[in-house]
Amino acid sequence: MKEKTLHKDDKLKSGSESGSLILYNDDINTFEHVIKSLVEVCGHDAVQAEQCALIVHFKGSCEVKLGVVEVLNAMSRSLNAKGLNSKVESF
Repeated sequence: MKEKTLHKDDKLKSGSESGSLILYNDDINTFEHVIKSLVEVCGHDAVQAEQCALIVHFKGSCEVKLGVVEVLNAMSRSLNAKGLNSKVESF
């Protein structure tokens, strides 16, 4: 399977299914690892990534990205490969 390069400027295209990328809490990964992963994979800045990590820690999950389902699925696979627990929900 060919990998698709993700760009920070990927926008919702008309006719594309949209969704949200949800990150779930775990007792394994450090805040630093979660923050670094969100910056690398989702294009968050450090402050946004830290806020998401805190929400996940205290609430159990956090919607970390909205966008095209195909792009979010690739991001979810990348986060999961880094040991994080995430999934995409369509709407």
